[in-house]
Amino acid sequence: MKAYVFPGQGSQYSGMGLDLFDGAPIAKELFLEANKILGFEITKTMFEGSDEELKQTRITQPAIFLHSVITAKAMGDRFKPDMVAGHSLGEFSALVANGALSFSDGLSLVYKRAMAMQKACEITPSTMAAILGLEDNIVEEICASIDGVVVPANYNSPGQLVISGSFEAINIAVEKLTTAGAKRAIVLPVGGAFHSPLMEPARQELEKAINETHFSNPICPVYQNVNAKAVTDPNQIKLNLVAQLTSPVKWTQTMQQMIADGMTELIEVGPGKVLQGLVKKIDRAFPTSQGEL
Repeated sequence: MKAYVFPGQGSQYSGMGLDLFDGAPIAKELFLEANKILGFEITKTMFEGSDEELKQTRITQPAIFLHSVITAKAMGDRFKPDMVAGHSLGEFSALVANGALSFSDGLSLVYKRAMAMQKACEITPSTMAAILGLEDNIVEEICASIDGVVVPANYNSPGQLVISGSFEAINIAVEKLTTAGAKRAIVLPVGGAFHSPLMEPARQELEKAINETHFSNPICPVYQNVNAKAVTDPNQIKLNLVAQLTSPVKWTQTMQQMIADGMTELIEVGPGKVLQGLVKKIDRAFPTSQGEL
């Protein structure tokens, strides 16, 4: 069974999507439509902008979404998923690719999500840290013991967990986790505490937008971040998508579940090869490839 997976924030790069724009009429058409939907030329920033410009959340999230979804559309009949999943932001790409959301609705929601997250970051200065080389339960226990907001945010692969929270609590956690034997505990250069309770203002804003958006029955199951399970019911998809902003991304569990459910090949669609690398940490020999024109 073929699984198509879609990356999240952090996979952006200067010049992203230009080859798509030049290489397929459907891609050019969708990029130009995206400029109209957003009300500004995101293509200009994607194709010509600096790395610094592309790091702005209001640009990063729609840019990665567009690269991923337009690649899938440009693949045409070769895009035949049995199952899909997306890492954080990538879940929106996955839902457009499997027919649960229209292109325009997906892009509008991603932009609203990016702006809401940006606002939440400004309300409470916060950050994230990558913890390498410790078992998940040890990281969970240490986070729970700290007075302040610090929680597991991204279960990326065995031995790689990202935590999220206030600056003070993150710094305490990094010190405690290093003492507990983490190979590395690094504060990340991100704008805020994504996938933590500090995103509650953004969750409320996004919930309203999602509830006003039409979701269809998908062509195949989506494995969602909050529960790592196959979902096809549009109402359940919406609930999980809302919960995602303040809940951890269970990517390790998602990959394990997809393998258990019969995934035989993982195809990453979008910029970068991060997700192919993560599944290799679960099974080094697992077949992976890049979805391309």
